[in-house]
This record gives sequence, structure tokens and C-alpha cells, in this order.
Amino acid sequence: MAIRKLNPVTPGQRQRSVSAFDQITDGKPEKRLLRSVKRHGGRNSTGRIMVRHQGGRHKRRYRVIDFRRNKDGVPARVASIQYDPNRSARIALLVYADGDKRYVIAPDKLVVDQTVQNGPDAPPEVGNCLPMGRIPLGTYVHAIEMKPGKGAQIARSAGTFAQLTAREGKYVTLKLPSGEVRRILAECRATIGTTSNPEHMNIDLGKAGRRRWLGVRPKVRGVAMNPVDHPMGGGEGKASGGHPRSPSGVPAKGFKTRKRNADSDKYIVRRRGTKRR
Repeated sequence: MAIRKLNPVTPGQRQRSVSAFDQITDGKPEKRLLRSVKRHGGRNSTGRIMVRHQGGRHKRRYRVIDFRRNKDGVPARVASIQYDPNRSARIALLVYADGDKRYVIAPDKLVVDQTVQNGPDAPPEVGNCLPMGRIPLGTYVHAIEMKPGKGAQIARSAGTFAQLTAREGKYVTLKLPSGEVRRILAECRATIGTTSNPEHMNIDLGKAGRRRWLGVRPKVRGVAMNPVDHPMGGGEGKASGGHPRSPSGVPAKGFKTRKRNADSDKYIVRRRGTKRR
């Protein structure tokens, strides 16, 4: 995957860079796996804004992704690598031996006409999905389940992966992209390899309008608002706004929001952001 730098023929293109799309092999999506997406602009059913700074993006159609990978014992051929406007990673169209077609998140170095498999008997090769109890230690994995059969929830975006570091009893230990070390049931499935499009983080949008195409509206600083609109608003002149906090009043800049006795504490070996001793 490469990044293409544009010629600075306009001010908006001077810093702009785009993906070279060299991994894409087919630009036409599978019709049966498309769904319409209703845009909400961050509003709930009553019309109130629940998530700020959303709205106005380009129209998209959702690609149905198979996050469970539960079609065991049936080999599948990689028909194409495609672009998905709803995620940063590329997606792969799999055609199973029985004719079924499904989209999956494409791992890096996955090629067209490669054969992939699902299930506990699948070999630990790039693109194959199997329970983590059957995966060798030290392997990089992505699209990781947190509960057996629920579907992948961890390491799905571009260039992300986790490393299988230990196996003890019915649990395996994973080092997650955030640096957190966590125990997960060995029955949970993961896909071998790292996710595709690892250079996504280096893309420069170049201009504000391109951000609007993605559905991100402008932000206004809290200190520039009135007291009725934000806890940091108001004051004479250029007031600092006091302690940084969200519009709902929750302190920012290091304030801990995690519950003290969260149920998942027993699965976390080392928290993210902590230094090794």
C-alpha cells in the first residue's frame, strides 16, 4: 500500500495526499451484500443532537461484513480486494466452495485467488480464522472476538493487530494495539495477520472541505461560547474557562471515568498507558 502526493496546483492540494489504491482489484461491490444507510447527523429519534460535529457527509452504502467467520470446513477463494467507504481497512470478497459470497476484513498481504479457511482445523496462515487456543504463541492476529460467537470486536481498523503472548487454562493472553495486556477465552476466534492499509494514518486530508465530505462538522471551542452553552464559556475578555471539561461537565485532561470495580478488571493483566517496571 502506498500514498500518492498530489501536485500543488491549488492551495487545497498543496498538503493533500491520497491512497494509491494499489491493493484494490475490483471497484464494483457485490450487490447482494449492500445495504442502505440512513444518515442521522448525530441526532436521536426526537431530533436532539446526541453526538456533536456530525452531518453532511457523502452518501454511502454499507457492505455487510462477516465478523463471525463461522462457515467451518468449507474453503473459500479470495475473489477480489475492494474499497469500503465505511472503514479504514480494505475488505475482501470470499467465494466459498458452495457458492456463498461474504465480505471479510482483508489482512495485509492477502492476494486474489488465495484460499482461506475457517474453523479449529484451519492452518494458522494469513487470512484463516480459527480459535485462539489453536493459534501458535507470538502470532499477530486481528478481528478478535471478546465472546465466543459474538463476532470480531478488537483490531478491525487499518494497520492494527494484537499479539498472542501466552496461553493458560481456558484463557489466552493478548497484547492489544493500545498496549493493554488482556486475557480472553481461548474459544474466541481471531484472524491470522495484520489488517490491510497500514499507511492510512499517514494520509493528509489537505483541506477542511475533505473533512466535511467524511461527515465531520466544524468544532467551536468551549471558551468561545456563552455560559449557557458550555461550562467553560463566559467571562470578561479572553478568559481561560477554568478547568477543562466536556459540555456535560465531565472533567478532561486525565480524569478517570472508568468504574472502580468494573466486571472486566479480572481479565486485564496490565492497563494501557502504564509504564513497565
